Amino acid sequence: MFRMKVKKRHSSSSSQSSEISTKSKSVDSSLGGLSRSSTVASLDTDSTKSSEGNSSSETCGEFRVKYVGAIEKLQFDMSKTLQEPLDLINYIDAAQQNGKLPFVPGDEERILGVSKYGIKMASLDQCDVLHRHPLFLIVRMLCYDDGLGAGKNLLALETTDAKQEECSIWVYQCSSSEQAQSICKVLSASFDCALTSVKS
Repeated sequence: MFRMKVKKRHSSSSSQSSEISTKSKSVDSSLGGLSRSSTVASLDTDSTKSSEGNSSSETCGEFRVKYVGAIEKLQFDMSKTLQEPLDLINYIDAAQQNGKLPFVPGDEERILGVSKYGIKMASLDQCDVLHRHPLFLIVRMLCYDDGLGAGKNLLALETTDAKQEECSIWVYQCSSSEQAQSICKVLSASFDCALTSVKS
């Protein structure tokens, strides 16, 4: 039911993208050449713990990221044209070039919390919650090199509303590809946990 992909971006041979989607149930990794039925990413799991405070749990984690921006309230049919990772990457690139999204985020770091309940973006002291994304409204997550040569990775989160009439794209900057892949891995495990809970 889920799809995690690691792909090369056409504009850079060194860039990678990882995707979680609620459409298939395969893991394809060009890093390890693996393909198996699982929603846990076969990425570099040893390089970054899922959470500094919750390293024993694979289904929750807190990560320091920077918020780039969002493209909100798109018609839901738009998501059908962005099903391939490269389509979503190109759409975000075009939005940046057209001024709808900045190329670089602000200096302020945020806490991106991932759990079986969804994703929460909060201030560093966690006193202010900027936005929440319930797990059942998350369509997919994609991470890829931003192409600016600084070794930063962008994390794109596609969400919908309860009636599936609109979709939104939320973009965050991660400090490294390892961090971005860890976020994808934790979110994937959260989906697994939620599905297991429903079945039981």
